[in-house]
Amino acid sequence: MVVTDNVNFDTFRDCLFSAIVENPTGGGRKGSKRASVGRKGATVQQQATTEANPSELADFSDYLAAEIFASFPGELQELSYHALQDDAALGEKWSLPLTLSVFEDVSAHIPGDITDSLTAYGLIEPPRSDVQSFIAPVLSAYVGAATTPPPKWIETKTNACEICERDWVPMTYHHLIPRAVHTRVMKRGWHEEHQLNSVAWLCRACHSFVHRMASNEELAREWYTVEKICEREDVQKWAQWVQRVRWKKT
Repeated sequence: MVVTDNVNFDTFRDCLFSAIVENPTGGGRKGSKRASVGRKGATVQQQATTEANPSELADFSDYLAAEIFASFPGELQELSYHALQDDAALGEKWSLPLTLSVFEDVSAHIPGDITDSLTAYGLIEPPRSDVQSFIAPVLSAYVGAATTPPPKWIETKTNACEICERDWVPMTYHHLIPRAVHTRVMKRGWHEEHQLNSVAWLCRACHSFVHRMASNEELAREWYTVEKICEREDVQKWAQWVQRVRWKKT
């Protein structure tokens, strides 16, 4: 039986959707070109994505997510930060980075029909890539999202994504000044210390888009507020497209 009423299902579906959008083949869309990712402006991949039919992409992602999530063991479906804290064995198995044996075990239980679908849509290209190579980053993103401890910025959480304004998908928090460059930011005096922990609440798809559009340093120097990010033409086009992505009611 497909498990779609689990609170973690929406999180997994969002991670899977992002992986399909980010895939260089464009999810099997005819005529799409492989992207050479630049640091500024929309990439070829992003342009191809915004030309895709959001309804069809949503239906395809929904189908894949439901079938794959249903193949997960119960402990993976019910994963949470507190579950890892309360069970040492569970914590050892599902803490990031995940081991190769975990990827192999999860992949082995994914239905063969899903492998066929991923191949047909160009998301995997045997023998160069397989279902395991496709699901590994999706699984890592899902586990990371499901087991992230409650942030201290929880009081700032919004009900809708601050870019696309969708309120029916899970929210993630984006460090407007990426933590990886905090030392450089302070050394060069780009921002005051109290600004370092500023966050925006974004859906997984918009969160991934922001990190594709610019490097961490560029985000820190130029795109350190939601308002500045939303001024970009490529972000506006992306938001208009992703707003049309809706999941079917189950």
